[in-house]
Amino acid sequence: MTDNHIGWKMDNSYSRLPNIFYSLQAPTPVKAPEVVIFNESLAEDLGLDSEALQSKAGAGIFGGNEVPEGGNPLAQAYAGHQFGHFTMLGDGRAVLLGEQVTPDGDRFDIQLKGSGWTPYSRGGDGRAGLGAMLREFIISEAMAGLGVPTTRSLAVAATGEQIIRETMQYGAVLTRVAASHLRVGTFQFAANWGKKDDLRELADYAIKRHYPELAGEENIYVSFLKKVIKKQAALIAKWQHVGFIHGVMNTDNMTISGETIDYGPCAFMDTFDPATVFSSIDREGRYAYGNQPYIGGWNLSRFAEALLPLLHDDEDEAVKLAEEALSEYPEAFETEFLSGMRRKLGLFHEEKEDKALISDLLNLMNKTEADYTNTFKALTFGKLEQTGLFKAEEFAQWHEKWQERLGRQAQTKDDVHELMCNSNPAVIPRNHRVEEALDAAVKGDMSVMLKLLEILANPYEHSPEQTEFCQPAPPSAGPYRTFCGT
Repeated sequence: MTDNHIGWKMDNSYSRLPNIFYSLQAPTPVKAPEVVIFNESLAEDLGLDSEALQSKAGAGIFGGNEVPEGGNPLAQAYAGHQFGHFTMLGDGRAVLLGEQVTPDGDRFDIQLKGSGWTPYSRGGDGRAGLGAMLREFIISEAMAGLGVPTTRSLAVAATGEQIIRETMQYGAVLTRVAASHLRVGTFQFAANWGKKDDLRELADYAIKRHYPELAGEENIYVSFLKKVIKKQAALIAKWQHVGFIHGVMNTDNMTISGETIDYGPCAFMDTFDPATVFSSIDREGRYAYGNQPYIGGWNLSRFAEALLPLLHDDEDEAVKLAEEALSEYPEAFETEFLSGMRRKLGLFHEEKEDKALISDLLNLMNKTEADYTNTFKALTFGKLEQTGLFKAEEFAQWHEKWQERLGRQAQTKDDVHELMCNSNPAVIPRNHRVEEALDAAVKGDMSVMLKLLEILANPYEHSPEQTEFCQPAPPSAGPYRTFCGT
């Protein structure tokens, strides 16, 4: 154990749950840990000493050779529907060190990903490659900049060892920060392999940690279900707003807190197409951009199934309560989605025709193969010639309707422009830019990645420095594919 002069104030409340939910497991020490990248601002938010953590002591912690005082490392057990197929899972290459309690009293999981074998490794080595861990660092921090609820990345440490995947790779460990790592799959595990008391303890723990305002509710577990439904509806709407495709929306990758988790085969769209898939293993398009809202509802149905024993003692009544709660999801999603799309179009209030206005624009973008992010940027700045829509006959008709709609609100043009600037990012982590940064980083040049992270930190700034990062991949880049890295 290390001393706490660095600012660690660790606890592990998860370890006080019934022991079916975890296996105590220390990280496997590595040969020569070295901090490759470190998130200073996040460290300071957590109450940690940034300078001290970038020393040899920090490398020992981030590599898994040392555990902060108060930590109690464990691998979490959970289950999940992976591409629709239910299976027993668990942290196969990660350990939860515990929770850092910040100076404000907030509690955040500190997890090492790529930290070695666990009882849930299912034949794997529990290690991770440097490129995959740096990729999660880039995308998770970009999501934070975009205002999308997400797990965060505190550090990536090289291990001084190599791992075998398709090729030999440099090993690395990511330190991931989360409101918690409680998942829909955690509840599925409790419902399938635990007793009702275990399920109740897990639910009570999740409520106390994430939704303490529910205390005193008449049926606290129904209220809990409804809270998670609303959180996930809001999250997936935000994904749609920025063109983010998760790529692996299995129930074990769906958090109870409403944060985005697991940045394996994810990516951002350039050309708008609801059928877009990047994941090499999603051959049927189950998790395509246009399917994400539906899959969110499907996953929430699995969550509701797991909670049935707590919703009511009578099974029929429990099913009825679950169905009533789930029936709120489509409207909750649509409300969040339309609200965000209105902001992207500079609309301050609701009108009945807004849904058709938004839908018509997206259909036009699909038809003309317009760039998703740059189309909204062009509309924001009135640079219509910069979007693929400009030459489409139907666009002139749509644009006229949009202008008429803007004219029916009291806000000024400056108000509209400000709202659109704050709702339409200038930059996203373009896939070719991410690959460029990773390619340089694994060869020892971190400067490309650091510049990219600097640009992505303030995506709504619309600064001249961001211009070169706004361009889609050249046609020569070909179809983009992502991989899970395990």
